[in-house]
Amino acid sequence: MTSDTNDSHTTPPRKGKPEERPLYEAARRVLLASVGALALAQDEIEDFINKLVERGEIADKEGFKLVKEIKERRAKNMHKVEDVLSQRMDAALGRMNLPTKADMDALSDKIAALSQKIEELKKK
Repeated sequence: MTSDTNDSHTTPPRKGKPEERPLYEAARRVLLASVGALALAQDEIEDFINKLVERGEIADKEGFKLVKEIKERRAKNMHKVEDVLSQRMDAALGRMNLPTKADMDALSDKIAALSQKIEELKKK
């Protein structure tokens, strides 16, 4: 881990498993929940289209086509949104220069090894 900060938007992604980055995962869950709210709104649009079909204001075929198009767009957009969110979260955390759980574990292991060497030197 370095002490310099990086303000560019090209910060490489942080390494580590999701469980090693709780801040990242919490922020990701919040952002994905907002994406879920958007999906719910799109479900409401589908219900509206279905009601139009039931009332005879649009043909079944047109309604089916619109619903299919909405589902395809939602799936396509979800993948894009997840990728963008992941990249931005990684960049933000990289600029914050926060250690990961793996970083902390590595430091703990080094401290334990140094403590052991100190104890061995005290015995001599």
